[in-house]
Amino acid sequence: MLKLPLKYTLLAIFACLLWSTAFVGVKIGLQYSKPLSFAGIRFIISGLILLPFAGSFSVVLKTVKQHLYLVLKVALLQTFIVYALFYTGMTLVAGSLAAIIIGASPLISAIVAHFNMPDDEMTFPKTGSLLLGLAGVAIIGISRQPWSSAGFREFVGVLILLTSSLSGAFANVTVARDSKGIAPLALNSSQIFIGGFLLLLLSVPVEGIPRFNYPGEYYIALFWLSLVSAVAISIWFFLLKKTGVKVSSLNLWKFIIPVFGAVLAWTMLPDEQPEIFAIIGMIFVAASIIAFNFCNIVSKNCD
Repeated sequence: MLKLPLKYTLLAIFACLLWSTAFVGVKIGLQYSKPLSFAGIRFIISGLILLPFAGSFSVVLKTVKQHLYLVLKVALLQTFIVYALFYTGMTLVAGSLAAIIIGASPLISAIVAHFNMPDDEMTFPKTGSLLLGLAGVAIIGISRQPWSSAGFREFVGVLILLTSSLSGAFANVTVARDSKGIAPLALNSSQIFIGGFLLLLLSVPVEGIPRFNYPGEYYIALFWLSLVSAVAISIWFFLLKKTGVKVSSLNLWKFIIPVFGAVLAWTMLPDEQPEIFAIIGMIFVAASIIAFNFCNIVSKNCD
């Protein structure tokens, strides 16, 4: 089994840390803007940020023409479907319940990879590590008593968020399995721009023409979220294309996203304070990551 070099592990952690800041940014942005238009504008800007680093416009355009089916497939799975559902689900579900669903994404990715990647099967140690991490996220969410506001609205929101995570899992598999002939930056800049454009188009009949007379904090949040998407997703695509990197193992690091998101909320939002159950849940998450990496060191059968 090929080990993931330390520099790639650090890149994965860095990407997850960036993603963990998105919760605060989305919360700020949705105070002023409708979800679909906010997401669409965010990803259009992300694509434009990446374009100079992906090569000249003519080179990117040629790449898109050569790999049009792949680019459109990833744009639909990774950006359009994931974030249309994610932003919509966040308006229906309490934050604590959403954390459980979002925190389950590594487990969903592992299951999808098991059935779609011949060299990425669910082994016992991997399954145990994933379930341990999921238990930690569940402890954090359940401690907030999400059932107190349960109802059909939240039930629909849960289904929407689960479908969003499922679409993201299939996007990960697609990039890992089918994108060997295309540079990660060219793929991400094109797919994220196309996905954002489709989201913005959808927002017009659903939400109306977006307005832009918002305060400065909206634009700060919008730019930061655009930068997060441009950098974090590009890193993820880069790692997924590396030999020996498996979808399930890489996505295990996503368990740290809700953890660091909670820490940032405690730091930046005056109404948020750490609680004992949240700390216990974080210990479970940390244990899942340590257990999996320890298994990789002492055994050849973790992956």
